[in-house]
Amino acid sequence: MKIIRNTILIVGFLSTLQGISQEILSKKEALEITLENNFGIKIANNNLEVAKNNKSIYNTGFLPTASISSGANYSNNNQTISRQDGTSTSIDGAVTKSYNASIGLNYTLFDGLGRKYNYQQLKETYNLTELQARETIENTYLQLFTTYFQIARFSENQANLNEALAISKQRLQRAKYQYEYGQSTKLELLNAEVDVNNDSITLINANQQLSNVKRGLNVILGVEKEVNYEVDTEVEFVKMMNFDELQQKTIANNATLKQNEKNVAISEFNIKINKANYLPSLGLNTSYGWNKSENPETSFLAASTSNGLNAGLSLSWSLFDGGSTKTNVANAKIALENQQVLLEQQKLTIDNNLKNTWENYQNQLFILKAQEKNVLTTQNNFERTKERYKLGQVTSIEFRQAQINFINSKTAFNNAKFDAKLIELQLLQLSGDILNEQF
Repeated sequence: MKIIRNTILIVGFLSTLQGISQEILSKKEALEITLENNFGIKIANNNLEVAKNNKSIYNTGFLPTASISSGANYSNNNQTISRQDGTSTSIDGAVTKSYNASIGLNYTLFDGLGRKYNYQQLKETYNLTELQARETIENTYLQLFTTYFQIARFSENQANLNEALAISKQRLQRAKYQYEYGQSTKLELLNAEVDVNNDSITLINANQQLSNVKRGLNVILGVEKEVNYEVDTEVEFVKMMNFDELQQKTIANNATLKQNEKNVAISEFNIKINKANYLPSLGLNTSYGWNKSENPETSFLAASTSNGLNAGLSLSWSLFDGGSTKTNVANAKIALENQQVLLEQQKLTIDNNLKNTWENYQNQLFILKAQEKNVLTTQNNFERTKERYKLGQVTSIEFRQAQINFINSKTAFNNAKFDAKLIELQLLQLSGDILNEQF
């Protein structure tokens, strides 16, 4: 699974972010930067490359092996030889030289089908690694947009708190004027000051939360330098299919389930690989060699040279290996059974998670609609209370309560909106559809 890269675009955008204090970071741009720079995704892609190398034909044993060898020997000895007729000859410094070179080819014709099953297992292992990389990317998607929408949530909450502080400051200014002209008591002025201080503290805490989450997003983006930016706070909900269709899609596409299925297949091939040891193996070996020797006078031959082709077949069959193959096959069958049990367990767990998440999503959508109505109601109440406060028909306490109700309802609506979106992302991940979503 290759990540589509656009390095020039990413580098240019990162430079823009670092050069502008409040650049808008869109969801699409955040995703592109993450796919390019995220550390977890880089490791997942490297692991995928290793698995790709492992499933290559060069790692299966299907290809022959070839080798070249050569050598030279030199000896200088004092020799004495005795003949059958009783005569003898002695030579000091008898030199013997020999040279050899050969090229050899070996190939396994049959190994009990072990190579075939091993190759198929390596391909399944690659598919498993591909699914693991996909799961890593899916988790990164979820982590990225969870953090991204958290920034959007805190940004909108920050705007609400700024609005609340501005209202409180206006009220404080009004209270000062009224107190100076003897139209209100010192208590009204003090209450207004307390409310301004409380709103300021709340805003400072919100700013700190926002800064912390932004730094967290920088880590996910893989950006080394601390970059300050704004995010898109608009939320669009996906047209979600009904539960039965979502459940079928989850069973067919969930990354965790697909990995468990691959583990079952790998375990099945492992049994076949071990059973291959029950069968014989047949090998072919051939070589072409050249040899030359130069002998001293004590030798029957002064020199000799030979070259030629050699070929042969070798058959081996382990009739009894002490029971190790039988033990390995039995253990491989148990490992397969464990993988099948884990698959059933994952099916049950994911189905349960899907049902819980779906129900949470439906509830959250209802809460979102209810909170939207609350915002309209509290806004209308605040506007009416504000006008009556200016006319002196309500107390500052009533005004403050209306203000708090309005801000709290906006915050609650804001939280409900982003909570619903995050639950929607979880559903998309469970169904294996999050990578297909356009952000």
